Order: sequence, then C-alpha cells, then structure tokens
Amino acid sequence: MNGFVSVNKPTGMSSGAVVARVKHLLPKGTKIGHAGTLDPEASGVLPIMIGKATRLFDYTTSKTKTYLVELVPGIETDTQDLSGAVLKKEREFTPKEVEQILPKFIGEINQIPPMYSAIKVGGQRLYALAREGKQVDIAARKVWIESIHMHGCEGSHIFLEVSCGRGTYMRTLCHDIGKALGSAACMGSLVRTRSGPFVLSESVTLETLYENGIEPFLLPMDTPLKSYPSITVDENMEKTIRNGGPFALPNEGAETSQNEPTRVYMGSTFCGIVHRNADKYYFDCMLLE
Repeated sequence: MNGFVSVNKPTGMSSGAVVARVKHLLPKGTKIGHAGTLDPEASGVLPIMIGKATRLFDYTTSKTKTYLVELVPGIETDTQDLSGAVLKKEREFTPKEVEQILPKFIGEINQIPPMYSAIKVGGQRLYALAREGKQVDIAARKVWIESIHMHGCEGSHIFLEVSCGRGTYMRTLCHDIGKALGSAACMGSLVRTRSGPFVLSESVTLETLYENGIEPFLLPMDTPLKSYPSITVDENMEKTIRNGGPFALPNEGAETSQNEPTRVYMGSTFCGIVHRNADKYYFDCMLLE
C-alpha cells in the first residue's frame, strides 16, 4: 500500500499519535510518516505518507500551507498560545489596528521560534529546555508569508487566514503582531485548512478510517507533486528505469530545466523524481521495484 491519506487531526493529539493510530490499520512493516507537524492543540490537515510515499517527504513539506488562526489581543504567555502561563496583560488592540499592520507581515520576514518548539539547539529540543526553566539564544529565521486576511472576530478575539511557507510559527506571528502594535498577543485556536493540495474539506477523521479502512481514501503518490514538471519515457526503457540508471529523454519529450525536480512516468505509471544534468536525467527518488 503506497500513497497519501489526508487526515483531519483532532485537537489534543500529537501528529505522532495520529501516525501511530493509522499504522494500526496497515499491514505489518509498512512504512508511514506525516508531512508537516501540527501542534497537539492544533487541528486540521495532516498529510500521512504510506509505504513508498515516505520517500517523497522532501518534496511535500515545502508546499504552501493555509491556517485559520485565532489572535488573542493583550495577553503574553510563555508558550505564545493560551496553553501557557500568562506573563503579562496589556491593552487589547482593535481589528482595525490589526488590519492596518498586516501588510508588514507579508513576504519574507524574520521570526524567532518560540522556546516551546521542537527545534534542536545543542542536540536538545527547545521545549525540553523550556520545561527545565532554561533559556537559550535562538537565532532568527527567515520565513515566507504569502498572504494574511482578516477572517472575522469573536468578542475581542480576531481570526486570521494565513498562507505561508515551511517553518512558519503561527504562535510567533501572533506574538509579533501584538509587539508591532505596542502591546501583547498570543494564539488561541489553530486550524490548518490546507497543506499543498490537501484541503480540510476532503480530509478524513480517524474515526472514518477505522470504520472504512484506508484504501477508500488512499491518494496516488504523485498527488502533492503536480506543481513539478513531468516527462514520460517509452516502455522499452523499462529495464533502465527500474534499475534507476541515468537516461536520455526521447526526442519527442519536453526538455526541463537543469537540476529541476521532475516527475517521470512510464506510460501512466509514476516512477519517481529525477533531475536533468546536461543531456541526461538522474533519479533522486526511485519508486518502482
């Protein structure tokens, strides 16, 4: 069994726990993983890689993700969300103030990841150091935010729809918005509504998987890769392809850019990811036996 399942992760469960639950439904020894961690208190789209699809991790996690983020004005916590201890309370800013400042957070910005995160410093997870009461210097990282839109309000809480690149912390975004407004802020709820081509409306719950099995919801291995160019080889090249050796593209094929990740098909069969170097293609990820 090879492919992807888009799971609607519930709150209160870690991404690893979701993977463990899905693994119980698979034949023994089947490889499995997830393509992009969601915090335990977050919910929404969690793509699960099954079988050979686990080899495609590097090509799936770079995709744009979209979140529905609850911004809580006036509160700063040690975790940058409502699960943490309150450090201070300041004035509650207005939705109009937030709307005016959002353009400053679009594009490439710097973020300092929170102490309560899975990033490693000196071989130790930051959250483990934080739980021991230790503080370390964390270098700022460049992240990409494609868009931010106001999505409504509930009382003083403001909901934002954020589309962003890999490694962007929504908790830190909320914290930084508060800071930019001369106040404090943290994150309330968080729902991932999209991860690449996987969307919340088409994701399945663990309960549904346990009732119906995985196969009805298993998506092809090339599902999250459609943004990459593709080439098709003749079936008489099957031996070369299955051996994972370099090959030249037949004359009728469309040539791709140098070193660009490219999907390769033999007929309708997805074979893996290659790149072109000079006049030949080389496998980066072979998916056939």
